[in-house]
Amino acid sequence: MKSVVTTVIAAADAAGRFPSSSDLESVQGSIQRSAARLEAAEKLAGNIDAVAREAYNACIAKYPYLNNAGEANDTQTKKDKCLRDIKHYMRLIQYCLVVGGTGPLDEWGIAGQREVYRALDLPTAPYVEALRFARNRGCSPRDMSAQALVEYNALLDYVINSLS
Repeated sequence: MKSVVTTVIAAADAAGRFPSSSDLESVQGSIQRSAARLEAAEKLAGNIDAVAREAYNACIAKYPYLNNAGEANDTQTKKDKCLRDIKHYMRLIQYCLVVGGTGPLDEWGIAGQREVYRALDLPTAPYVEALRFARNRGCSPRDMSAQALVEYNALLDYVINSLS
């Protein structure tokens, strides 16, 4: 799994050099933000079911036609799977907060996602809407500190951009 440390070391190794001072500054910055990331991960862990459910409900409120017969969310099984997928993204975001890099999202959430959604004829816009809702719903200091919210929102933006 990629973290900022493994990414920096791998890049330096690939270039046949030792990590540079800017590489080490990148690692230092990540370490300095680690308390905020861990706070965000902890808060998300305590509320992941509620966050995913609210995001799912917001997505369906914006795209109610998905519940119509023949659409992507027309059975309870499909509804459960959609909620599961949103929760999966939230869990991967939590993992990324802990490791300090986008490795879990890159490896388990983004790689091949567009192909999977196309093959299953699933629209990505509802997932984007759900994740945008989760991003916009977060509030400092109600949910977490301002820096923790910045770290959390950055990962939500990363997933949103990958789905867009």
